[in-house]
Amino acid sequence: MSRRNREKRAERRRDRQRRGPTPPRSGFSGSHGPGCTCGGPDDFWTPHPVPAPELVANTLLAAARDDAYGDSTAAAARAAELTSGRFAGQPRAVATGAGIALTEVAHRLWQAGWLPVDAWEITRRRADAAPTGLLVDVIAEDSARYGSAVDERWAAQVRQLDATVWWDRGRPHLSQWAERHGADLERALLVTVELLAVLVTLPELPRIVAPPGTAARGSSAPVSRVDGKILDRVRGLLAKAESTEYPEEAEALSAKAQELMNRHAFERALLDAEADRRQTATSTRLWLDNPYVEAKSHLVAAIAQANRCRSVFYPKLGFVALIGEGMDLEITELLTLSLLVQATRAMVAEGSQITRAGASRTRSFRQSFLVAYATRIGERLDEAAVRAHDPTEDARLLPVLAKRSRVVEETFAAMFSHTVQRSVSVTNGAGWRAGRAAADRADLTLERDAINA
Repeated sequence: MSRRNREKRAERRRDRQRRGPTPPRSGFSGSHGPGCTCGGPDDFWTPHPVPAPELVANTLLAAARDDAYGDSTAAAARAAELTSGRFAGQPRAVATGAGIALTEVAHRLWQAGWLPVDAWEITRRRADAAPTGLLVDVIAEDSARYGSAVDERWAAQVRQLDATVWWDRGRPHLSQWAERHGADLERALLVTVELLAVLVTLPELPRIVAPPGTAARGSSAPVSRVDGKILDRVRGLLAKAESTEYPEEAEALSAKAQELMNRHAFERALLDAEADRRQTATSTRLWLDNPYVEAKSHLVAAIAQANRCRSVFYPKLGFVALIGEGMDLEITELLTLSLLVQATRAMVAEGSQITRAGASRTRSFRQSFLVAYATRIGERLDEAAVRAHDPTEDARLLPVLAKRSRVVEETFAAMFSHTVQRSVSVTNGAGWRAGRAAADRADLTLERDAINA
């Protein structure tokens, strides 16, 4: 066989692969009627081949990657292709293929260190409500598939998202999702591609919880929890701080909450010392909303440091990773959420900032305000931590805190080997002064009797 013939055969073989499987012959061998323009017996009846769900999945994944990298026409083109032509009349196979694509991407995401709430947070920031709701269903299906082989922290996040299987698992989920939302299959495929386009480009993160299927329920590393009664009192203090119109009162209540939580943490540390309990550290992620995400991350870092935790900011994603002992992380997260509310309210109360020439300086003012607020809050929380325990306890307390600090540093080093320190510029002196004043108005000297009241 000549080289030219081999090349022609190879080209025909590639063409057949691109067209997909050849449809079965109809079996019809009779003659055609007068005037028939059919080309032959095989043209008399050519049924559409049943599309392989895997082919649909690959088509959707390719469209998602194209969409993610700037091809705005990819999603609509592929959705139209999968609901017409060779795929017409095969909605079940198409919906099944969409489910395969979503399951595959979710599995990759969990292996890459993402958690259910992380996936939900990034999706709601980059897409609208429809893909975000579809993601919750994907998470519910994934969790149901693994049953009890799910880490307790993972299961808690699934409950937090209220991710439950509401559909008949004997039928493809996407078909039922479309029915529930009054959409046709083409629209459902567009939403699928939009969700996949968000997820397929996400980077790998340090793994902090075992993915589904790799751990039994309740297998999380042991963490200390804040006592329920203490937690209720702290939440009450922070709720009052968030609701008051007086900055001085808000800051005093926040400091009181911090001192109360620190005292509780130190008391638990003393119990650890007495029982010679092994110190552990874990990690969590705190997502921040725009605007001024970088400035807000400084407030999170200040609160984390005051509570013996380390922090790493992911500016392109919009969250802060926290590393510390379980109770310290819980304290940090609770106080951060409250102080972010208070800082935002105090910042907005300053109003818009306009120069004499009429130019707006509001953004630089607020950026500087939040950085100054974070700096001063960190100083005040450090002071509250010092007051939270009696110096006579140091002989027992300091060794266990030293062990805890060492474990936190070791965990941090194992999870984050390539971090860099970043500074934020302050370009508005008025904003700096206003932010520091907002965090410095209250008298934070609180007595033990006041804390226990």
